[in-house]
Amino acid sequence: MTHLALLLFNDPDAVAASGMWVFLSIAAVSLFVVFLPTVAWLDKRSKERESFYKAETLRRITEASGEGAKAAVELMREEGRIERRMKGEGLKFVGLICIAVGVGSWIFLQVQGGPYMAGLIPGLIGVAMLIYVYVLARPVD
Repeated sequence: MTHLALLLFNDPDAVAASGMWVFLSIAAVSLFVVFLPTVAWLDKRSKERESFYKAETLRRITEASGEGAKAAVELMREEGRIERRMKGEGLKFVGLICIAVGVGSWIFLQVQGGPYMAGLIPGLIGVAMLIYVYVLARPVD
């Protein structure tokens, strides 16, 4: 590789630059080939472990007493309610952020003289999210 750089550029600095490119190429490949799949695998494994412990706890509750089955069903319902509530709150937050980005980009593009109507795209996405949360989504019990 260094011989090729010397032949092409006939410059000693080109050798150092080619070494930097090789280093950056290896770093980029290792990021996508090693790091990201490892993080995804660890995340999947932690979710599997969490669901296993949850199922084991529910099994022990149901086997403990006659009221255990009712308690397990109520626990599952409560977890579903909490999950729906968290999703709704997340959609509200993301909707407000999209509206803010849309208004900000609309103002910025209007001042710059560009196509300022493009700011309506994220703004209307935010409005659609808020309409879904407040009008269309099933209310949390």
